[in-house]
Amino acid sequence: MSHELSGRCACGAVRYRLTREPIFVHCCHCLDCQRQTGSAFVLNALIESSHVETLCGNPVAVPMPTDSGRPHDVYRCTECQTAMWSDYGRRKLLFFVRVGTLETPSALKPNVHIFTRSKQPWVGLPPDVPQFEVYYDMQALWPAQSLERRRQILGAG
Repeated sequence: MSHELSGRCACGAVRYRLTREPIFVHCCHCLDCQRQTGSAFVLNALIESSHVETLCGNPVAVPMPTDSGRPHDVYRCTECQTAMWSDYGRRKLLFFVRVGTLETPSALKPNVHIFTRSKQPWVGLPPDVPQFEVYYDMQALWPAQSLERRRQILGAG
């Protein structure tokens, strides 16, 4: 990583840094993400939880209902309730860090747009970034290094 990526919640009670570059960055347009963020989409940087170093504060896991019914915990600042990252499936091994909480959110651009079937019609997508109505085949899209990092923490499945 050419520069350190650090972030914080709105009130500053939680501060963190990423100690490695993210595995992959999703721009998700699903209705769950729209509801949970109050926005048209969310940018998530997928990274091993061991590479998210909390510098101060202690975000708390808040279970979120999802359309799929799969477990989804959003880690929030206990003071201002800013969503810092998510854990899909309660594995605590892979976090989806909210790019908007980075000190420099422009440092990470999406590698892919997902769930575009529920994208707001006024949101334009860049033609050079892959986009999928639902999800995609990781084996086909992710770089080999990212696939290996995922395999190391989650196994072959």
